[in-house]
Amino acid sequence: MTQKRSHFFAHMARMKLIQRWPLMRSIARENVAEHSLQVAMVAHALAVIKNTFYDGDLDPAKAAMQALFHDASEVLTGDLPTPVKYFNDDIARAYKEIESNAEQSLLKMLPTELQATYAPLLCGHLQDDYTHLVKSADILCAYLKCAEELSAGNKEFAAAQKRLTAMLDTRMNDEVRYFLDVFVPSFSLSLDEISSAEF
Repeated sequence: MTQKRSHFFAHMARMKLIQRWPLMRSIARENVAEHSLQVAMVAHALAVIKNTFYDGDLDPAKAAMQALFHDASEVLTGDLPTPVKYFNDDIARAYKEIESNAEQSLLKMLPTELQATYAPLLCGHLQDDYTHLVKSADILCAYLKCAEELSAGNKEFAAAQKRLTAMLDTRMNDEVRYFLDVFVPSFSLSLDEISSAEF
C-alpha cells in the first residue's frame, strides 16, 4: 500500500535550528530542541514528585510527551522574544492566533489516522490536567537558563530571572517548591562542585 509522504518529522527535526533568547547575549546558546528535552525531563519530574509526595495521580510519561512538543509550532513561527510577545494585549492575542494556526498546520501534515493521537501534543489551546504542569516546567527551565548564565558572570539575564521568579511565585505549588528546593541550587555550581558533592 502506497502512503502519502509527510513533512511532519522533517519539520520537528528543525527545532534544533531555532535559537532561543534571540535578543540576549548568551554565554551558551540554547535551541528549541535542547529546551524541549529539558522541559520534558522537568515536567516528568514534577509529575513524579506530585505522585510520590503530594497524593497526585498523574502520568509522568504523558507530562513528558506534552512537554516535548510544547514549542513545536516554533518550527513555523520562530521563537518570538517574550518582551515582544507580551508587549501588549493585542500583540499577545495576535501571536496566540499565529501559534494556533501553526499548530493546526503541523497537525494537518500528519496522516489522517495519526492526527487524533498528536492533537493533544501539538495543540496548546487544548487545556487539560497537564497544561499547568508543562507551563510550570517551561518557566522553571527558563529560570534555570538564567541561573546558569548568571553563575557564569553574564548579568544580561538578571532582569529575566527576576521576571521568571515572579512568574514562578504566581504558579507556586508543592511540586514546584520541592523542585526549587531540592534540584535548582545545583545549577549555580561548577562541575567540580557538583561532582564532589556529598550526598
